[in-house]
Amino acid sequence: MSVVGEQVVAEARLWLGTPYRHQASCKGAGADCLGLLRGVWRAVVGQEPEAVPAYSADWSEPQGEERLWAAAGRRLIPKAAGDAAPGDVVLFRMREQGVANHLGITAALGAAPTFIHAYSGHGVVESPFSEPWARRVVARFEFPKAGS
Repeated sequence: MSVVGEQVVAEARLWLGTPYRHQASCKGAGADCLGLLRGVWRAVVGQEPEAVPAYSADWSEPQGEERLWAAAGRRLIPKAAGDAAPGDVVLFRMREQGVANHLGITAALGAAPTFIHAYSGHGVVESPFSEPWARRVVARFEFPKAGS
């Protein structure tokens, strides 16, 4: 695991138990999946690189706009699907014809893979990276080094 990957996973685990709150990004008080990523970014990389506009819970799904994927592509480093590592950011398409509208952070690989995400009705949790989740992954990214 890279040093950055270790830092990302360690910070994400500090958010476990944070309640789910749409558009929030405050450890212990509330976060959605993007808010979790934003908070981990602030702790590992530094100041957020761009302002996050208001967004709906459906992530522009009716319009078919890949807003989350586009933002990830601007700030994170794309990776090949088979090049998984702890600390990676994974984007999920929750409906077959929908847009990528959920994300998580790979926490563990191997026999019992897990990822950390903020999930409506559950808050920030570490979940098994089971087949139903794995088949929804559409993109994988890694964090840049601090100061990049």
